Amino acid sequence: MDNHMAQMTQAAATHGAPAAQPAVHEPWYKVLYIQVLIAIALGILLGYVSPDWGKSMKWLGDGFIALIKMMIAPIIFCTIVHGIASIGDLKKVGRVGLKALIYFEVVSSFALLIGIVVGEVVRPGAGFGADLSKLDAKAVEGYASKAANDSTIAHILGLIPKSFFDAFATGDLLQVLLISILTGCVLTGMGKRGEAITHGIDSAGQVFFRIIGLIVKLAPIGAFGAMAFTVGQYGIGKVVDLAWLVGTFYTTSLLFIVVILGGIAAFCGFSIFRFLAYIKDELLIVLGTSSSETVLPHMMTKMRRLGASDSVVGLVIPTGYSFNLDGTNIYMTLTTLFLAQAVGADLTFGQYATIFLVAMLTSKGASGVTGAGFITLAATLAAIPGNPVPVAAMTLVLGVDKFMSECRALTNLIGNGVATVVVSRWEGELDVAKLNEVMANPFSIGTHISDDSPQPMATDDPASKVGAPKIAAAE
Repeated sequence: MDNHMAQMTQAAATHGAPAAQPAVHEPWYKVLYIQVLIAIALGILLGYVSPDWGKSMKWLGDGFIALIKMMIAPIIFCTIVHGIASIGDLKKVGRVGLKALIYFEVVSSFALLIGIVVGEVVRPGAGFGADLSKLDAKAVEGYASKAANDSTIAHILGLIPKSFFDAFATGDLLQVLLISILTGCVLTGMGKRGEAITHGIDSAGQVFFRIIGLIVKLAPIGAFGAMAFTVGQYGIGKVVDLAWLVGTFYTTSLLFIVVILGGIAAFCGFSIFRFLAYIKDELLIVLGTSSSETVLPHMMTKMRRLGASDSVVGLVIPTGYSFNLDGTNIYMTLTTLFLAQAVGADLTFGQYATIFLVAMLTSKGASGVTGAGFITLAATLAAIPGNPVPVAAMTLVLGVDKFMSECRALTNLIGNGVATVVVSRWEGELDVAKLNEVMANPFSIGTHISDDSPQPMATDDPASKVGAPKIAAAE
């Protein structure tokens, strides 16, 4: 038997065919999403058993998020600049961007409307009977003051950094998008000199992705610290007190994912449930940290591996983090209606229309950072004509906002992933064969983000001109 196997191996080598290698299975305890899941469970247990210890773990979660955020700006800059410059056709860049924005606005409108419909049908705040005179307005003064400056003009001016490098220093995603698009467009028209600079930017992107690969290994520690603090600070009892609102929000988000995003996914030829299985690592990290920014670089990698066009990934994913916030949109309208019902305010059709339009505007730029949704909620309440729901009413949901922020971030992440596939197919650049192959086995070890390792690009080869640095899957 051994001689027969040896002869087969030798024959295969003679004919240039590689010998079959046994599949290597990673031990379960080394799989990142299992580590994160265990860390979340331990964090909840510590926060429940010893709240003081749980609260003291906050710095672990904050530190992990800070490490990720310090790399977001340079990665987005390198990705978008290289993507635009590699396309070499500004008309295509504009076409892809326009298609993405149209998709974002349509789906965001569905998210806002589903929040309003569910809020009116379920009426989670009915019978709450909140006494406005007893609300502690000081608890939300910080959010209200930030929201006071949240206007259309402020949004426009906020796009412009004080200097080219100020956008990197502050980490403002919209400002980074602006300077990245400008830089990419200029390099496109610089010919050979632009190609040299583009190659240098791509090389820098390889370095940044390698750094992210190291940082993401700390995800279990960050998830443990964040969950321990959340349960220790607010307690499980806070969720019980407002369980109807929290449960309604989670159910509404799930309904949106399954029905709206699921329908869109089915139209594009894949199952939303298999897609969720494919990005399970990222979902668990976001669940632990309450921020979708923590997985932005690796989400881009997985969308490319799924068959989405490189140039589309490089433009849609970063833009979606500011303009395609489905979870935040649901939260804004549903929570606004909850507060109105809780204080006994009867909203008119005009006030509903204002909530819809203002929420559509203020949600832009709330890019997956914990607390951003609460600030945009304050801005929405302040803009409703007649002020039927005072900003001070936000104190009713202050204690459970942290629990809802996790669902917001998860829904935002899933929405951006689906959007990337949709726009790539709309542009005619979706590798359907690769999509079907990955979706056939979404639990493959090769999809774990901890397995990613950068691979140099051959920029002289037209087939290698992509919108994001190459990240090779470990097979």
